[in-house]
Amino acid sequence: MNIERFHARDLVQLFSKRKIATMAELKEALGTAADITIFRKLVQLSYRTSYSHRGRYYTLDGLPVYDEWGLWSFREVWFSKRGTLLSTAAALVDEAEAGFFAAELENLLHVEVKGALLKLWQQGRVARDSLSGRYLYCSARAAVRRGQLVARRVRDAEGTIGGPLIRAEVMPDELKAAIILFFSLLDEKQRRLYAGLESLKIGHGGDRRIADLLGVDAGTVARGRQDLLRQDLELDRIRRPGGGRKLLEKKRQA
Repeated sequence: MNIERFHARDLVQLFSKRKIATMAELKEALGTAADITIFRKLVQLSYRTSYSHRGRYYTLDGLPVYDEWGLWSFREVWFSKRGTLLSTAAALVDEAEAGFFAAELENLLHVEVKGALLKLWQQGRVARDSLSGRYLYCSARAAVRRGQLVARRVRDAEGTIGGPLIRAEVMPDELKAAIILFFSLLDEKQRRLYAGLESLKIGHGGDRRIADLLGVDAGTVARGRQDLLRQDLELDRIRRPGGGRKLLEKKRQA
């Protein structure tokens, strides 16, 4: 009868105290010099590897509290619910409303991503378009990519189209009243599209901010934003058939 020398509970105790650990720390806690022994116990517990620090850190699945991007950091070590840097970058690019420039994704992930993005593009897992001398990385799905490019162009043009609405908490009462009055004069479809346009200008979190400002449901703002991105609007005719001034008939000559 084989007697189990190494126990997964020893790793659980280590993670409960430290949250994250290196392979060397795990070996010390388990009293072994073999990587394979550590991995066998980690598999039993369900674990994750950091996408930063070259994957040198480990944690257990139940410990991270992920943010809205699916990321978690502890002591400046970063983990993703999607796993590796490649998988994380691919998923974020695919889900991004307006795609990502490399610098934007680096700011979000806190690691260098140019090599990962190049590899993903070469593998066909993301697409890229040249905008203003830089590559914008977009979804490999053609329909999603088109929407991302539209959203990016809206953001780039916001400086010439009035820019995004001022944040509600710093907006003067007179300006807020004027915006709400203007909004009330629009019909239902126009309100939805206007709210969606302002949300696009703001970017991430725009649906909720615009909804709070205009007093509408965030789902309404999201629908307006999606309508604009799809560019699939059924525009009403300005005049109904037969409307307008009737043509004058020529008088018959006597």
